[in-house]
Amino acid sequence: MKSANIISPNVAIMLYLCSMISVQNLTVEFSARPVFDGISYVVNNRDRIALVGRNGAGKTTMLRVIAGLQRPTSGSVAVPADTTIGYLPQQMEVYDSLTVVEEVGKAFAHIDEMQRKVDDLNRQLAERTDYESAEYHAIIEKVSSLSERLLIERSDNREAEMERTLMGLGFSRDDFSRPTGEFSGGWRMRIELAKLLLQHPDVLLLDEPTNHLDIESIQWLENFLITKAKAVMLVSHDRTFLDNVTTRTIEISLGRIYDYAVSYTKFKELQQERIEQQMRAYNNQQKQIQDTEAFIERFRYKATKAVQVQSRIKALEKIERIEVDQVDTSHISLRFPPAPRSGDYPVIAEGVAKAYGEHQVFSGVELTIKRGEKVAFVGKNGEGKSTLVKCIMNEIPYDGSLRIGHNVKIGYFAQNQAQLLDGELTVFDTIDRVAVGDIRTRIRDLLGAFMFYGDDIDKKVKVLSGGEKSRLAMIRLLLEPVNLLILDEPTNHLDIDTKAILKRALKQFNGTAIIVSHDRDFLSGLVDRVFEFGGGKVRECLGGIGEFLSRLKRANTLETQVLSAVSEKNAPSAKKNDETLQQKKELQRLSYREERERAKLLKQAQRKVDEAEAEITAIEAEIAEIERKISEGETDNAIFESHAAATKRLENAMSLWEIASMNLSELQERFAAG
Repeated sequence: MKSANIISPNVAIMLYLCSMISVQNLTVEFSARPVFDGISYVVNNRDRIALVGRNGAGKTTMLRVIAGLQRPTSGSVAVPADTTIGYLPQQMEVYDSLTVVEEVGKAFAHIDEMQRKVDDLNRQLAERTDYESAEYHAIIEKVSSLSERLLIERSDNREAEMERTLMGLGFSRDDFSRPTGEFSGGWRMRIELAKLLLQHPDVLLLDEPTNHLDIESIQWLENFLITKAKAVMLVSHDRTFLDNVTTRTIEISLGRIYDYAVSYTKFKELQQERIEQQMRAYNNQQKQIQDTEAFIERFRYKATKAVQVQSRIKALEKIERIEVDQVDTSHISLRFPPAPRSGDYPVIAEGVAKAYGEHQVFSGVELTIKRGEKVAFVGKNGEGKSTLVKCIMNEIPYDGSLRIGHNVKIGYFAQNQAQLLDGELTVFDTIDRVAVGDIRTRIRDLLGAFMFYGDDIDKKVKVLSGGEKSRLAMIRLLLEPVNLLILDEPTNHLDIDTKAILKRALKQFNGTAIIVSHDRDFLSGLVDRVFEFGGGKVRECLGGIGEFLSRLKRANTLETQVLSAVSEKNAPSAKKNDETLQQKKELQRLSYREERERAKLLKQAQRKVDEAEAEITAIEAEIAEIERKISEGETDNAIFESHAAATKRLENAMSLWEIASMNLSELQERFAAG
């Protein structure tokens, strides 16, 4: 079912007033090929929308159109005049003339400009004497409107807010005064994200925001989006991130959209049901078409059947052909070739250390990896995970002892592995040359599972993008007979379904694997052991990935509370820094009983917030259903009364949510203050 609907002007006005953004009959074409075909939907306040669809479906295009960076072929995107939109693209131009804190401080430029406008308008009011004129009252209204906006957006302590945001995204205080040009592209993207979050736009459009974040920063961003953001629409291949943040899923498929008021995991269930229904309808229609064509062919030249034949021909022409939205590749079963048997301990590290000049990356690393184990290397970016992998691969010098076991054959995947592909071969030939056995008959299916569709398989490797080359290098690695797989960020360029295929293959792999990744869903249920990198040390997390993530979340919450309590009165003096450290130590000395009691109170407060949010989601779904009926022509008084009543209940629910959120914030601040 297409999303496009014909809506009467009165209803359109009502929908517009109820929404922050209204997309109406939107069509976008590239080279006469429709990306979107007459789609309509609204974005409401507090919406948390996951925008999903296969690569090339138009997700990024949709964000750009809403952000006003790309004009649609037809249709419109209506945005109220006072609604602000913040957009984070996957790639952007960055400038390197300022320090980190100076660059991030640009986020408040619009507030300073508003204040200048208010001051100028107040000056005009003081100079004018035409108190009864329309112009005078217009200025008063502008001052009132701008002042209300300032009250909402102005921060009492910019420095504290910048500090919380930058540290949440992984920066240290020492980084604040460093020139932005000293940072890699991934870190500069974090700077742009910090600027965007500090602007507090009414609608946040985020295109793959977690690509350059580690697990700690991702968890911090989740909490920010859940508790502080207004409306959010995001594109991401991180399933856990989507499930934790979003409550609504819009799928783009074959130029249409399907809008579900559910999180991503629930959407996948509903999507599968929809595709199965489409397949049944498609197969029934194909049988009907074949039967009709057979009748026409059989009786085409019989005069006694001429009327019936013509009737069938006309009926055939009028059939609206059913399209199945996408081919589901998630069922593809990929298996690694059997791993040659290695020694009992493929990797043994004793006292391994690595330094670059005076910077000690890590030291005293002791680890033994047994045959058949799946091991994860986790921790913040820059703490040495990839460095230790390079030590194991003997790509860089190091101190200490690092032994590779008997008969170990390593398969290594890193982003630069894509550079080793033969640029003159086609995508198909690259895989065909390493595939053996039954997999040779399924190369096209395998390429499709890794997002190479149609004519893509005949492209030469040299014309592929960096992401496409990485995916191709991954496929080639999967087909090689090795017994130790070392995968450094293997999921960076994979969509969610493809990651599921890779994860299943790794679980069935009978060799040993070392996996460097920030993808929580990918690691969960896959790895047996977890080694955490941080502070120049490498420690095993004995509770596995689940315990590591739980501890990390608790630590992030504690750190946020400390920063919230301390930053408001932060001063650049040694005494203040000592007080900050002392307060942090005091929080860490809380007894187990106190921590448990505080956790209980916070949990109760959080539950009330969650219940309020669930109520809001349910009412919004009810309103959406009423609006759908209105858009389809149901315009009696009862339907509008239902809409008004539901809108009133939504306002009440929002008030309850605000009260619950304030109570939760007060508890957090009270506990943070000790």
